[in-house]
Amino acid sequence: MTVTHDRIKDIVAAHDVVLFMKGTADQPRCGFSDQVVRILDHIGAPFHDVNVLADEDIRQGVKDFANWPTIPQLYIKGEFVGGCDIVREMFQTGELKQFLSEKGVSLAA
Repeated sequence: MTVTHDRIKDIVAAHDVVLFMKGTADQPRCGFSDQVVRILDHIGAPFHDVNVLADEDIRQGVKDFANWPTIPQLYIKGEFVGGCDIVREMFQTGELKQFLSEKGVSLAA
């Protein structure tokens, strides 16, 4: 395991919900990252954002870590969930809220 993978593993372990994204939650830098931020905000899911544009090692490392080629990437309780399309589909079916609840993540009212 590389130093970068150790950093990613530590970030994912330290937070219940982590979004590796382009930009920040306050200023997303791509439409896909923005969509996931809006979904998480809409359902009241607290999350930690990691701006992959600020760290090239993390940007490439997270793709290798999850064996997933695109950003954004969502992790819930240490488990890789997927990218924008998967998160959007889970949101539309109600599965995302249910998954967060099953994992013990409290949602804002």
